[in-house]
Amino acid sequence: MEPDLFTAAAEERQEKDPAGSPLAVRMRPRILDEVVGQQHLLKPGSPLRRLVGEGSGGPAGPSSVILWGPPGTGKTTLAYVVSKATNKRFVELSAITAGVKEVRAVIDGARRATGGFGKETVLFLDEIHRFSKAQQDSLLPAVENRWVTLIAATTENPYFSVISPLLSRSLLLTLEPLTDDDLRGLLKRALSDERGLKDAVALPEDTEDHLLRIAGGDARRALTALEAAAGAALDKGEPEISLTTLEETVDRAAVKYDRDGDQHYDVASALIKSIRGSDVDAALHYLARMIEAGEDPRFIARRLMISASEDIGLADPNALPIAVAAAQAVAMIGFPEAALTLSHATIALALAPKSNAATLAIGAAMEDVRKGLAGPVPPHLRDGHYKGAAKLGHAQGYVYPHDLPEGIAEQQYAPDAIKDREYYEPTRHGAEARYADAVEWTRKHLGRKRS
Repeated sequence: MEPDLFTAAAEERQEKDPAGSPLAVRMRPRILDEVVGQQHLLKPGSPLRRLVGEGSGGPAGPSSVILWGPPGTGKTTLAYVVSKATNKRFVELSAITAGVKEVRAVIDGARRATGGFGKETVLFLDEIHRFSKAQQDSLLPAVENRWVTLIAATTENPYFSVISPLLSRSLLLTLEPLTDDDLRGLLKRALSDERGLKDAVALPEDTEDHLLRIAGGDARRALTALEAAAGAALDKGEPEISLTTLEETVDRAAVKYDRDGDQHYDVASALIKSIRGSDVDAALHYLARMIEAGEDPRFIARRLMISASEDIGLADPNALPIAVAAAQAVAMIGFPEAALTLSHATIALALAPKSNAATLAIGAAMEDVRKGLAGPVPPHLRDGHYKGAAKLGHAQGYVYPHDLPEGIAEQQYAPDAIKDREYYEPTRHGAEARYADAVEWTRKHLGRKRS
């Protein structure tokens, strides 16, 4: 749906007098070189550079693209830059409000513009993951025949939310979360730029650090919070945005937490020890502190995966799959929704039965190896598939367990130096009780003697 007379007039007034627009809108980049972050997508010759007409192109026209990334990383901004920089006809739709009827109207308009005026159309479709399969199917002829060049944006994994035919006809561009350095540069520009706050107020370092934690890699959130805090500071007649003013404005206390210092490791350690101690409430408290402080959710997820093996092990065999699934989900969705996934995993791990038997087992085995207790592999276990192996006695006398009724053969597997070592000592906690029974039974049938 193309802008109507009133929308066009509003946009024109906004460009002439931007002061009434939100800071995040006023600070939108006008050219690709002003875009913060995403430099891996903005190299010379990249699809986005070609969309704005940079490069010769030749017989190969610009490709349709799908922009995938967390909120606030610049998907809409990139489309906005394309709309301002290109001489093509630009149409914007949102999958929240548009349907097949609106898509077909855009396609019909694009064909008329191409046939009648030789003008190409760029269609920006926001939140394409909200389109049904049938709605996405309606885009295929236009993209395939290049009646429109599609720029689609999504926060969800396109391999799950976008139909395969549309994916195959487009280039998938992945946007990365903005770093603190990216956001610092953006905030400094917003403070001094004529389109921004024009040096009306200063931003001290402690306030900036808290603002970055609030933003969580989201440029829009950072600029919105900056604008609100700057307005509050100016109303008070303050020359700078104090930490107190920012806290009052965004209703978020500044958590004392240095992601590169002691608090990072102390709070992470407390989280794991609370899970190990089965105190679910304390674990959730430390998790909340890490989330509120802007900790990388992938770091938290990695610690949970380690905890699942180190402190739970086979007492709950589902613990590790839960932690791994949480890490995968976190990587896909990011904050704020990742907080729900991390909470899910933390509660499951804290309430799971505990066993460090697997941790102690590999530790004891590795200690023996370090001491030199290794020795040669028993001859009957050695590889017997090559010519001459039999003459060396390799694989001779090996008993194939599947040939026996109970599926286990009384033969030596370990080297002589550790043949009576028992590294795994299972507990009777939770599901590990059945492993304890299995260990007892198998060791007996292997003819092992207790060391």
